[in-house]
Amino acid sequence: MAIKTSTALYEGTGLRFTVHTGSGHDIVLDNAEGNTGPRPVELLLAGQVGCTGMDVISILQKKRQVVTHYEVSVSAEQRDGQPAVFTRADVVHIVEGPTVDEASVRRAIELSATKYCSVAAMLSAGTVEIHHRYRLIGAAGTDPIEGEVMVTGPNADPDAMGKGQPSALAS
Repeated sequence: MAIKTSTALYEGTGLRFTVHTGSGHDIVLDNAEGNTGPRPVELLLAGQVGCTGMDVISILQKKRQVVTHYEVSVSAEQRDGQPAVFTRADVVHIVEGPTVDEASVRRAIELSATKYCSVAAMLSAGTVEIHHRYRLIGAAGTDPIEGEVMVTGPNADPDAMGKGQPSALAS
């Protein structure tokens, strides 16, 4: 079992904290008034796109897909009441390459969403319904291809995801 750690040190001004991670990195967190760093809840979204991005590009590299540009973004809705938890997130992978295979992109996203991305599993196990989408940009002169691979969460069982259950793949 792995243990991950972080420590937040109050900087004495407003709501600014410096967080020191167990891997040796520092992150400044703040609220909107101080605005010297991201909000804590934004780091959840940063973790989501970073985690799934690392998974997907790694899988595409293993499949020998030539990717000339890749980015992944997330837009998430928070409920109005407290705690202001996320209720829905749209994760969009934009993949460019002259001959990138759409089925490979879909499979890489599915594997990340159901097997490899710990952040997606944690969010999906809670209150968040996550829509995993893609936009594939191929050779010049061709139209982009867009689609939704699947929806995970809310209240998903991380141990059951991707193990024989219907995979909610969209066409």
